[in-house]
Amino acid sequence: MQPLTPKSLRDSFVNTSKREAAEAIPPFRLETVEWEKLEVFGWIDRSNPLLGFIVIPLDGEPVGIMLRASGNKTKKTMCALCEDIVDVSDVKLFVAKRAGAAGRKGDTVGTLIHGHFGCSKQVRRKPNSIEGKRDPEKFIADRIEALVANAEQFARRVLGS
Repeated sequence: MQPLTPKSLRDSFVNTSKREAAEAIPPFRLETVEWEKLEVFGWIDRSNPLLGFIVIPLDGEPVGIMLRASGNKTKKTMCALCEDIVDVSDVKLFVAKRAGAAGRKGDTVGTLIHGHFGCSKQVRRKPNSIEGKRDPEKFIADRIEALVANAEQFARRVLGS
């Protein structure tokens, strides 16, 4: 993922008002982020644990999406982005307003995502004995590729394209 500045981060949001985008500040300094190890970048709002933000690269540009976590507890389930079957404890249903006129009318899309937005880390974990015994490096590369494709697909759904 390309490094983001505070301005490029604010400018990336496609389903927020200008005020919401201005308030979408990660709880850590952007200079400390290891961008080369990320396919998606996300965080939970410090003042509202049901509000999250995720930035997904799409066609070379960052697409920022504001998300709301469902207040309902879900059964342990797989994240739709990284498809990790080992860490399913913090997967939540997140809903995003669609971009543009559709979102202003109230149209939304939802997906299951790790509540800690650690998908980039999850896809880099070593495979267990069942998953990728023969070629662990290929297993990880395939998972990274799938994360990118799944994240792009979600961003396109939010954009309505």
